Amino acid sequence: MSEYGRFEFTAEGAFSRADVFLNSIMPHVTRSALKKIFEGGGVTINGKPAKPSQSVKAGDVLEVNVPPAEEYSAKPEAIPLDIVYQDEDIAVINKPQGMTVHMGNGNKEGTLVNALLYNLDNLSGINGVIRPGIVHRIDKDTSGLLVVAKNDAAHISLSGQIAEKTCRRQYIALLEGNLKEDGGTVTTYIGRDPKDRLKMAVVPADKGKLAVTEFTVLKRYEGYTLCLFNLKTGRTHQIRVHAKYLGHPIVGDPVYGIKKQKFALNGQLLHAMELELTHPSTGKRMTFSAPLPDYFLSVLKKLKEL
Repeated sequence: MSEYGRFEFTAEGAFSRADVFLNSIMPHVTRSALKKIFEGGGVTINGKPAKPSQSVKAGDVLEVNVPPAEEYSAKPEAIPLDIVYQDEDIAVINKPQGMTVHMGNGNKEGTLVNALLYNLDNLSGINGVIRPGIVHRIDKDTSGLLVVAKNDAAHISLSGQIAEKTCRRQYIALLEGNLKEDGGTVTTYIGRDPKDRLKMAVVPADKGKLAVTEFTVLKRYEGYTLCLFNLKTGRTHQIRVHAKYLGHPIVGDPVYGIKKQKFALNGQLLHAMELELTHPSTGKRMTFSAPLPDYFLSVLKKLKEL
């Protein structure tokens, strides 16, 4: 499938929402981009303009007009990057804590996108002017690995892997207190916190999206637990919210953590340490890893093992 043009789909089953149906069969088109297509009248059902919330019946014919990708608006900036791997299709970056992934309100400069535009020769254009090359993101104050698409074909492949949950992402975090279990799976729904729209929270099923996180205890300390987290879904702030849900928030988390922090930190001790994916062109399974940053290691050295 090319990245833009007019596409026609026939629904094989019923869906409660048209946008949900299209998200499931067009993973390379981001939710925000699809929303704009709906708003511009670019989606029809049986020849009539459709709304995102419109239901879809088996046999309905949907047409989607995906516009060409826009030119980049972000400016290249000479910001050093830790490029773990790079070829003609992808680049794997070890993002430092404190760097925002892409432009947004209040973030026009100093983002990963600004650095990518300077350091890489090509980036995919599907995500438009704000997020060229960005297939997935990690929080500003979370460090570690993410993969970047250098062309649209690679972007489509990687987006599909994330949607189909074949792209494996593992994180390591230091939690407050000691978990009773040695491991397990957290399955909840995550949505906007009804009391604070800037935060995410565990919410009822009709108010959020399914979020599944596997966790394994790696090491126990006096008052702390080092844990490995395996993302099965990719919701905003998922690990941070699930850690809080377990009753053991991430050390240093300014949003979901405890107010009184023992260590002088600039953000949560959460690191994307391993990334496994299938290469878009070769089909080869590839695994990348990034060591814990120095500030994370320095905290661990101060703790007493149990």
